[in-house]
Amino acid sequence: MIRETKTYLARSLFPRENETATLLERLLSIIILFSVLLMTLNTEPAFQQQFAAWVEPIEFVIFLIFSVEYILRILLCGHLKTYRGVRGKIKHLLSPAAITDLLAILPNLIVFFFENLVFLRVLRLLRMLRIIRLVRNNRPLRLFAEAIISSWPQLAASLVVTFFILFSSAILLFFVEGKVQPDAFGSIPRAMWWAMATVTTVGYGDVYPITALGKICGGIVALLSIGVVALPAGIIAANFSQKIK
Repeated sequence: MIRETKTYLARSLFPRENETATLLERLLSIIILFSVLLMTLNTEPAFQQQFAAWVEPIEFVIFLIFSVEYILRILLCGHLKTYRGVRGKIKHLLSPAAITDLLAILPNLIVFFFENLVFLRVLRLLRMLRIIRLVRNNRPLRLFAEAIISSWPQLAASLVVTFFILFSSAILLFFVEGKVQPDAFGSIPRAMWWAMATVTTVGYGDVYPITALGKICGGIVALLSIGVVALPAGIIAANFSQKIK
């Protein structure tokens, strides 16, 4: 009975790549989302005043659940060939997934030894790292993360193009609008703010060209910016599609 329970827990905590999310993983994902939602609401003073008596006990129960899960993962990681033996357990402890698990429960342990309120607030915010665990517990999210990692060479190339357009746009508006608006475009670093807002398609509107030639140049930069923003999305989407296939 004990052996069967260990096997079941090991398979639930360490499913194979081609398997769907287990019931335990789904429950843990729900608890993670709930804990992050609880912590987000707890930053609101009105919520703190009304539910302060409930938040700490619930957070403590969540901490116990994640602590038990962390210990079980260490004990049962030998279910996978990669983590068998003492070296395997050490390898598991140093893996990104295990470090993320530790960071999720570590703030709860440290708060007992410190009284600095600012430091405690920072530690409590670190609990938001729990949401990173959803990537491991959810296969589509894991595939999306893998797609971003595998897209890095192409993303790096698109980043170089983006910086080139950004710098070129700042130089262009410096020559066109520099004398007319010295406060906004009087130097290339000043013009960089407009270029950043335009190339990223944010368009704050606090700085903009006023001359006819400046508006024409600004329009051209704005049109180029659409492709700059769409390029990384297309690269990630293509790699994500390949990962799913």
